Amino acid sequence: MTDRSEMTLTSSGFYVSAEAPIHSENPVATPAATPPDILRCAYMELVVTDLAASRQFYVDVLGLYVTDEDDEAIYLRSTEEFIHHNLVLRRGPIAAVAAFSYRVRSADDLDRAVAFYTELGCRVERRPEGFMKGIGDSVRVEDPLGFPYEFFFETTHVERLSWRYDLHTPGELVRLDHFNQVTPDVPRAVRHYQDLGFRVTEDIQDEAGTVYAAWMRRKPTVHDTAATGGDGPRMHHVAFATHEKHNILAICDKLGALRRSDAIERGPGRHGVSNAFYLYLRDPDGHRVEIYTQDYYTGDPDNPVVTWDVHDNQRRDWWGNPVVPSWYTDASLVLDLDGNPQPVIARTDSSEMAVTIGADGFSYTRPGEDSMPEYKQGEYKLGHQL
Repeated sequence: MTDRSEMTLTSSGFYVSAEAPIHSENPVATPAATPPDILRCAYMELVVTDLAASRQFYVDVLGLYVTDEDDEAIYLRSTEEFIHHNLVLRRGPIAAVAAFSYRVRSADDLDRAVAFYTELGCRVERRPEGFMKGIGDSVRVEDPLGFPYEFFFETTHVERLSWRYDLHTPGELVRLDHFNQVTPDVPRAVRHYQDLGFRVTEDIQDEAGTVYAAWMRRKPTVHDTAATGGDGPRMHHVAFATHEKHNILAICDKLGALRRSDAIERGPGRHGVSNAFYLYLRDPDGHRVEIYTQDYYTGDPDNPVVTWDVHDNQRRDWWGNPVVPSWYTDASLVLDLDGNPQPVIARTDSSEMAVTIGADGFSYTRPGEDSMPEYKQGEYKLGHQL
């Protein structure tokens, strides 16, 4: 791991360095094949057990737009989207994620995806007709970390609704922003996704170099996906962006008015990591959805990498509010290409929850102070919470 002496401590309390200070001792082999040129995260296929309840949550409450639907699936998009969908809700026997889908720059990148993952020995399936309505020639793989990834270029165009202010709601969701993946070995995940062309923007480490999470991007924002340390492979959350903080507050007010405040798992608040305003919700199946706004531009080639101390209690919430234990422990299963749940492998490295809010953990607000004021400590200690 990169030594802290090789990083610059900023006035905001985090460190910056020129390149991602993350190195894997157990890396996935780097293929000789050229990786596909990924543009952005494009959609997620979620398996839900009650399609009607999920429709009510994502359409009636969150305001996503229905592009198409039938008895087995609902295709949804956000306001600024012109491709067929950003989210597919598909009826199934267990709640899980069937695909993390990325759009690539050209049709030739599908050939590159096949060659890249075939060289790695991964299971690869290609369907010229696509796996979903509105999506053409596509490649799906079970990647080396156990996640179901999809790559596509061809898609049906639909009307972008940015100008349809008569349809907009106070909590308008304008775009799909990112995925978050739970994996037991974060450095291994980072190295593999760097081989795929992702760049690290932020991470969380301790002084010993243990990596607890990392944020990676293709589009010029903080991330298209993140690797969160934990038992995996699992899906931590899918995130949609709003334009302003007030849109998130409006969603909270709406959930309260509908007597559905129990859908709010965490927030609203501001992250230290990404600097974004956030809200975490749980859908009827327990899938976690983040509503997210106001992160920052990362598109320059020398964009510095931000490293947070795992004990800085402002890394996850800039205001120092506690993280509920479920946010660390709960996540959605992911499926293989046959629709079966992937086995979950336990994390053996230190747990972020254990080292910060567990019975023996600690956090700080100001460096050099080993604990917070007594009146606040109970919020972070599981024993006190219980």
